[in-house]
Amino acid sequence: MNASVKTAVNGALLAQKIRDIPDFPKPGIVFKDITPLLADPKALQLSVHAMADAFTHGKDKPDLVVGAEARGFIFGPAIASRLSAGFVPVRKPGKLPHKTRQVRYMLEYGSDTLEIHADAITRGKKCLMVDDLLATGGTMAACCELVEFLGGKIVGCSFLIELAFLAGRQKLSPYPIFSLIKYDKE
Repeated sequence: MNASVKTAVNGALLAQKIRDIPDFPKPGIVFKDITPLLADPKALQLSVHAMADAFTHGKDKPDLVVGAEARGFIFGPAIASRLSAGFVPVRKPGKLPHKTRQVRYMLEYGSDTLEIHADAITRGKKCLMVDDLLATGGTMAACCELVEFLGGKIVGCSFLIELAFLAGRQKLSPYPIFSLIKYDKE
């Protein structure tokens, strides 16, 4: 079985571990709850391996994995360990204890801010961006902006889930994007 077929099969099996929660956090939204997947050791391991293994080859093997608060913290360190890479957290304002750089970005309704330690990434370091979910792409685009501001080179973005109908992938071009589970409609 080749890698793309294996990934598709694993993605389909793992999708069965995702629970839909209607009308959360507000009416009309169907929340993709990953906690059943996280509680299953085999499913968690398959997820981490697939998200990492998509970026283990070639000259662009990551030096660092960058994950945004909070679910990027679940997958990021495990993926970094699999890749023998370091991990860099991106957090909400006021959570990091050292000098930071920040970016303000737009959400569907309002704006938000993210921060990274100013010395977390040195110029030229190859960075893999990781999160659990690609929806509209705003949070990951902001993370990418921070990494590039510090001189990092983004080798790709890896997600457990992609809500393809929200077109977040467009905000992240030209980066290579891997998503293990894709939902094409709500």
